[in-house]
Amino acid sequence: MYRSRITVFIAILLIGFLSALFYIDGDVWSKTTLPTIRFSNCNRDPEIPDFPKPNIGPFPNENPTPCNCQNTMPANQFVSKDELDDLQKRRAEEFRQHQIRSGKENDVLLLAPANTPLQYPMRGFRVTPMNKTLIPGLVLQTQKRAFYKVSLRVQKGVLSVMNVQEGEQVDGQNEKHLSISSSSLQQLNDLLSRLTYTSTIYHIKTEDLAYFSFENNEVIFPIEIRRLSVPVLFDPGKDVNTQVTVLIKAFLRYKELNVLINSIRLNYPKIKIIVADDSLNPEKVVGDNIEHYIMPPAQGWFAGRNLAVSQVTTKYFLWVDDDFVFLNETRIESFVNIMEAVPELDVVGGQVGGNQFAFQLQYQEGNSEEGGCITRVSRTHAPLPGFNGCFFADGVVNYFLGRTEAVRRVGFDPFLKRVAHTEFFVDGLGELLVVTCKGLTIGHQKHSPTNKYGSYRHPPKSDSEAKMTHHFFKNHLKCIKY
Repeated sequence: MYRSRITVFIAILLIGFLSALFYIDGDVWSKTTLPTIRFSNCNRDPEIPDFPKPNIGPFPNENPTPCNCQNTMPANQFVSKDELDDLQKRRAEEFRQHQIRSGKENDVLLLAPANTPLQYPMRGFRVTPMNKTLIPGLVLQTQKRAFYKVSLRVQKGVLSVMNVQEGEQVDGQNEKHLSISSSSLQQLNDLLSRLTYTSTIYHIKTEDLAYFSFENNEVIFPIEIRRLSVPVLFDPGKDVNTQVTVLIKAFLRYKELNVLINSIRLNYPKIKIIVADDSLNPEKVVGDNIEHYIMPPAQGWFAGRNLAVSQVTTKYFLWVDDDFVFLNETRIESFVNIMEAVPELDVVGGQVGGNQFAFQLQYQEGNSEEGGCITRVSRTHAPLPGFNGCFFADGVVNYFLGRTEAVRRVGFDPFLKRVAHTEFFVDGLGELLVVTCKGLTIGHQKHSPTNKYGSYRHPPKSDSEAKMTHHFFKNHLKCIKY
């Protein structure tokens, strides 16, 4: 009995000690990673308000009020009433996918729990240049004091509190450093809820840092300054014919080109085909829904790709070489289904005659004087979840479905005329999300290149040397290994 009483007494002392430790001021909390302990309201100091719980919500400027179209014509005025509902549904879906690709779907405001006395937007928040914006989520949580004071400072803008009333203590209005003081914690937090940031420099893409402090506690959060961009959407229509354009770069091999076009038409009689042709003596390419663009002679592989992609009006394009051939199992819809299911993807590669040719680009930045190193290795990254046989890669074979808008942003370097494929993926490294998939097949015609074609297909050593010099400067590379 005596031992049990001692044990109970020690337990009570320990609980009391821990309770006192958890109730100490935020100066200690700032040095710990323990979660904030909240006590029941029965013993709560009435001066401490019920603060909003840490939450996740949209950026306040990411769900703007509808814009005013007063005194201007609505953009849908020329859409027939019969088509309007269907068009709006397609547009809504395209915009949803655009939000996913641009990362805006995940633009949520994370408020850091008050392990320090300061609650703040942990990931920061976004503003437009030189526009006043409320700073979301600023709260001071601490025990009762006779006086409270918080400070904030920034570098690329000014701070101000909206609608300051007589008796409210705010020092540094419209300056880089601002402080708020009050004998009431509730009044101080009300002032924090009206605190705004305005950038003072114009830049379409930059950042600032905000320093938020109370006594010996300081937190830092980013302010993202971005000029709003206008979405670029492609109406996918209702079937593959309005979703995809087939692109071909042609040079000298008209026999093979005609075989390819005929094989496409067997399965896709209505799909648009664009041919970029830099042959020495161009021949006519005829057929329904074929656009044949004649280029100056021998301008090269990437110049032709640029021309072809520049004329695409569909959401996607399918790249094929002029000596490929569609097989019975060649299905463009299979590419589209993957792209539509994973809107972040930019390129989906297939197989040519059983050759998948997918690769990684291992890149090291190197130092500023010598430049970086890049090595191509025949391997992939990780599997694409939900799609058996699909793997993330940095580059794929010459048979791929590309997202028109994304590929245009990277482009094809027209300096590269003869030996050029991996180089597109080098320029797109870190910009394009690429996968390679088994089972997406196309055939490769058997043919004997003419001597004239072979002389262009296998350029002299001087071309390779000029190409290496080009990459040395353009891509800031010390060495390249394929």
